[in-house]
Amino acid sequence: MKTGVAQDDFEHISRGRIAPEYGVDLLADEAGHVVIIIAVLARRLYYAVNVQIRVSLAAAALLLSGCSSPAPDTKQTKSSGAPQTLTSVISSKHPLAKYLELGGFRLSEMGSGKIVVKFAVINHSDADIGDLALKVKLTTTAAKPEDPPITQFEVKIPALGPQEIKDVSATAATKLRIYEMPDWQFIRAEAEITSPAP
Repeated sequence: MKTGVAQDDFEHISRGRIAPEYGVDLLADEAGHVVIIIAVLARRLYYAVNVQIRVSLAAAALLLSGCSSPAPDTKQTKSSGAPQTLTSVISSKHPLAKYLELGGFRLSEMGSGKIVVKFAVINHSDADIGDLALKVKLTTTAAKPEDPPITQFEVKIPALGPQEIKDVSATAATKLRIYEMPDWQFIRAEAEITSPAP
């Protein structure tokens, strides 16, 4: 015991708690405490960066797989006339058939066994096409060759100017009621030009 001991005479320690009976005081040294904290932070940073890199690589892989597309076809085929469609087929026996397209079919019931068929006729050529007569058969896009058609009818098409579209309507007989008919996107038209003669 010495007299005159003041606060400045005490030794510096990291904490003032009492250690447990069987405990190990790893942090008694302040420098060791700092080293352990740095090691823990470095380890956490390593795991955080590692996870971030994995997430970034996965996102990049998904992005690249989503953006990949097949190589463009370098072969270009030049076609004249109307493009081929799934819902309109005109018999190629007539020379004007390649310039015509039928589309936009709408069916409405006129009475028992009769319907009104409205559709558009498109001239894809740069020349006038005179009056036409068509024989049209309507089926569904899923119909088999042996299935009966929705309806068949003949219709006259007025003269069409270059690149002109005209609305046409015709009356047709059918065995189906209006609620039994397919929606417009499932109607397929098969047509044949009957006049003028080829």
